[in-house]
Amino acid sequence: MLIDIIEATPVGGHRLQLRFEDGVEGVVDLEATLKFQGVFEPLKDPSYFSQVRVDPESGTVVWPNGADLDPDVLYSQVTGIPISVDTATLAD
Repeated sequence: MLIDIIEATPVGGHRLQLRFEDGVEGVVDLEATLKFQGVFEPLKDPSYFSQVRVDPESGTVVWPNGADLDPDVLYSQVTGIPISVDTATLAD
């Protein structure tokens, strides 16, 4: 699938308002789904979480320490469309 994120705005707590290149928009709440361990541990701090930006090369959200999230997973959370192994981007 790999539909790029083109805009990400923190909207309180651990929620992000996302806009994808196909025009789909929605809010994802990462509080329940993200384990704040390892590279994601700094994201527990709301001020750090709010430093999110979109990396135009990878088309996804990224934080200053390099933590990023799969745009296919985020798209699925926004749309409710399940990810299939055939269309999902596999981690390096």
